[in-house]
Amino acid sequence: MFLLFQHSRISICFLSFLFSFPSSSLTKHPPTSTSQTENKMGSPNFKPTRIFSPHHHNSPPCTRTHQIGALLLVATTFFLVRLFDHSFSTCPPSSLNHDHTSQNFVHFSDGGSLSWPQIGYGSRLSLKIYVYEEDEIDGLKELLRGREGKISADACVKGQWGTQVKIHRLLLQSRFRTRKKEEANLFFVPAYVKCVRMMGGLNDKEINSTYVKALSQMPYFRRSGGRDHIFVFPSGAGAHLFRSWATYINRSIILTPEGDRTDKKDTSSFNTWKDIIIPGNVEDGMTKRGAVTAQPLPLSKRKYLANYLGRAQGKAGRLKLIELAKQYPDKS
Repeated sequence: MFLLFQHSRISICFLSFLFSFPSSSLTKHPPTSTSQTENKMGSPNFKPTRIFSPHHHNSPPCTRTHQIGALLLVATTFFLVRLFDHSFSTCPPSSLNHDHTSQNFVHFSDGGSLSWPQIGYGSRLSLKIYVYEEDEIDGLKELLRGREGKISADACVKGQWGTQVKIHRLLLQSRFRTRKKEEANLFFVPAYVKCVRMMGGLNDKEINSTYVKALSQMPYFRRSGGRDHIFVFPSGAGAHLFRSWATYINRSIILTPEGDRTDKKDTSSFNTWKDIIIPGNVEDGMTKRGAVTAQPLPLSKRKYLANYLGRAQGKAGRLKLIELAKQYPDKS
């Protein structure tokens, strides 16, 4: 109790020192009689004393010693915090985060590779990601290879939907991957549905029913309502490739390069509070090192300029191209 009392005195003195309260204001004053109070009330200069003013507290005197003690207490606390902070920041990473340099790269058949970024927390980040195997869940194999299983990952790694394959391969060889579901922080659901759809492996109805079948077999998906499950939809259609996305994966994390696309009902599947915009796929041949097969023409020798508008302006751009093609058949 004595230590607590002394600590309180030091704290009060420190506050008074900071806010320039006179130490005398914390000392006791002699009581005023009733007659004296009544006489003062009749005076024009009378100012009532606040009930909770320091004069009414039975506080101990604040001496210079207490003020010095308060400053020493603050200085000691500051240096101890800095000392502990420095000791924790220089401690070696845990055994779970060893430097697996060989696992930081994903190599492709054409000689290209991807590396896991080392920015931010780097190797100190304690993150576990579980990647579902295609044979583990009934339906995943169809979402990856089509109903007949003839579509290969190498065929899907090209084009705008190539990020589905590249992110999948990156996570398969990542040091953050875990094979134990019970210790995973996140779950990655691999699917190449855009590629499979474009190659005729599954139609829209089959994609929807296959997703529903696969998700119904994931107990960890049901446990969190899908909040810790990651899906990649690498095209402008986004999650709308899965028609029932709003029912089943509306709380899941969606990676997509375009967040402003909507369906026929003007509904977007992208939510800024959980989903992530990723870069569009760039062909490996455009970035890998090697001999240049062709040199671009200088601007002075280019006679025509083509601009792909897609459907940004409806069908106006495409209709204009058709009109120009008919007008100049020898140029098309």
